[in-house]
Amino acid sequence: MSARTLVLAGYGMAGHRLLTTLLALDHARAWRIVVLAEEPRPAYDRVALTSCLTGRRADDLALPAPGQPDRVELRLSTRVTAVQRAARTVTTADGERIAYDALVLATGSRPFVPPVPGHDLPGCFTYRTPEDLDALRAAAVPGRPGVVVGGGLLGLEAAGGLLALGMRPHVVELAPRLMPLQTDDGAGAVVGERVSALSVRAHCGRGVRAVTGPGGRRARTVVLDDGTELPAELVVFAAGVRPRDELAAPAALAVGPRGGFLVDGHCRTADPAVWAIGECAAVRGRCHALADPGRRMAEAVAARLVGGDADAFPAAPDLSTRLKLLGVELASFGDLHATTDGAVTLARTDHPRRTHTRLVLAADARTLLGGVLAGDVRAFPVLRNLMGRQLPLSPERLLAGAGGS
Repeated sequence: MSARTLVLAGYGMAGHRLLTTLLALDHARAWRIVVLAEEPRPAYDRVALTSCLTGRRADDLALPAPGQPDRVELRLSTRVTAVQRAARTVTTADGERIAYDALVLATGSRPFVPPVPGHDLPGCFTYRTPEDLDALRAAAVPGRPGVVVGGGLLGLEAAGGLLALGMRPHVVELAPRLMPLQTDDGAGAVVGERVSALSVRAHCGRGVRAVTGPGGRRARTVVLDDGTELPAELVVFAAGVRPRDELAAPAALAVGPRGGFLVDGHCRTADPAVWAIGECAAVRGRCHALADPGRRMAEAVAARLVGGDADAFPAAPDLSTRLKLLGVELASFGDLHATTDGAVTLARTDHPRRTHTRLVLAADARTLLGGVLAGDVRAFPVLRNLMGRQLPLSPERLLAGAGGS
């Protein structure tokens, strides 16, 4: 019996995990895989992208090549432009049609660039690929100011990149604090203080009105919505991402409320031959722009493709994060914003040490629902393991211990 053909459209971190997991599980060699990668390089660690500005080469980020090359056909610089579901084929940008028995869409996401006047002037950049960083490095002028639009995870990564290039970054964030998805007000203040100590100027609660330059030839100024003008040798848009789901409408595939290929808990679309994983997948209507959920989606789909009974992607996945940006350690887990009915919070800020800890408890004040730590995150593994369980000591003692680790 000949092997069936799996077409994998996209080859980022989620696509790589799908490929390696499927090859490991498919002992019967039931599948051959055609990988259609839009980028000119194989899958790489996008999380470590900023390290390319501090001495590493793009090739250093490459993920391990999958084994069994006789079962994998990798085509770089090959973009899928259409899906013909009735015929079970995809069309590439050069017009070739490739047949599939199963199709996994792993097209990822694209940077969101606010449509403000001047956003497309020379001197404006995004922060997504090694090529983006090459362009930034070529345009950087040490000692000159640069403006990063977006103060979330990606924005602070970009600010760190400008610092590494010797520039003086400004960060503009529409929310009232930096890293609004991963922090509360106290943690955001700690992040802001520590970032300010590195000569990164944050402008929170501000939007961008326009990017301007002499004669409209090149970006030189970012105008905020309160009229403030920030000088800018270059501008980096790092205001989040949007799922790459442009293949959906022509193929009559549903999308989620905020975009992304709509899939069920097993990452399958309404078409049983078509799946979606990673940042382009709206699992039960929700996209997850983090690496770990993408890995779990990939593993679940791989197990299903070989006939396994993989668990569904959880309706409330663990989105806990632990990271270090610009020298600032930050960790969050569970319901850190206390959205659960009846949730209560306990918080402690140590101003001299520039640390902050917040615990979110259920209404019984004995069950840990989530939390956030900034500046000192050594208690994170213990706290995350306690999530959803009755606390072994009083919340006050736990908070005191977490704050001082």
